[in-house]
Amino acid sequence: MSDEKPEIPFQSVVLPEVLSEETEIPFRCYPGISCFNACCRMADVTLAPYDILRLKERLGLSTTDFLAKHTVPFQMDADGTPGVKLKTTDEGACLLLDGDKGCSVYEDRPTVCRYYPVALLNRHVAGETDTLQEYSLVREDHCKGHLEDRHISIGDYRVEQGCDIHDEHNREWYQLILKKRSAGPTVGRPPQTSLNVFFLASYDLDTFRRFVLSDKFRATYDLPETFYADIETDDLALLKFGYRFLRQVLFAEFSIPEQAGAWDKRVNQRQEVWDLRRQAEMARRQQAEDERYQGEL
Repeated sequence: MSDEKPEIPFQSVVLPEVLSEETEIPFRCYPGISCFNACCRMADVTLAPYDILRLKERLGLSTTDFLAKHTVPFQMDADGTPGVKLKTTDEGACLLLDGDKGCSVYEDRPTVCRYYPVALLNRHVAGETDTLQEYSLVREDHCKGHLEDRHISIGDYRVEQGCDIHDEHNREWYQLILKKRSAGPTVGRPPQTSLNVFFLASYDLDTFRRFVLSDKFRATYDLPETFYADIETDDLALLKFGYRFLRQVLFAEFSIPEQAGAWDKRVNQRQEVWDLRRQAEMARRQQAEDERYQGEL
């Protein structure tokens, strides 16, 4: 399955034909069609955050275990922004394919799978905070669904395939990626720590939850106890907060209040660490000098 989201506008020299929700396409996929499961045997599926929540719940795994067992990492851009794809066999078949029966997690399948053969194109509009959703049609030789005698609008196809809820919970994440790409070198390459936070807040929510519930985080940010009670059990609340936190980490959009004196405390702690490292380095050098001249005294 070709994953055309959101790379098409950024990696293709010739843009595909842009379609709207009103555009009608000829397509139908069903058990019994000659190409059934062919796309799943050539899977290239990039996962968005809400996809991982649905799949880890379906499989009864933590996000950490799901990522380890069912995904492979890749870099989404030259800055090393981390992405994850569904793991496949050496031949390229999705590991979640249940033989000729089809997808074993069909009700919780990822966004890319739901949209196929439509590609979702999220586009940043200058001066706007939201993204514009547009579409393109993916045509692959193995897919015979395009030859079926059924026409359906892309809008109706989205509803039929249950895309709305996935788009709703992934939309802010797409906005983050597009903002970073549209900003280009003005933002600069994020430090590795920021990329690590991006990975946790986007994909490994169970680890991100432990980070947010830690004493160090609580001592840094001025958030009510009701917030911590919510994110302790509510994955969607945590995901939404993760997007907000990433805006602060990546773009310095400070919307999360800090505890009074938290910044000064962090600066002092870093200075203390620096002083200790400097003292240790001086001691190491002194010891090396002593050992150097030990035999001469």
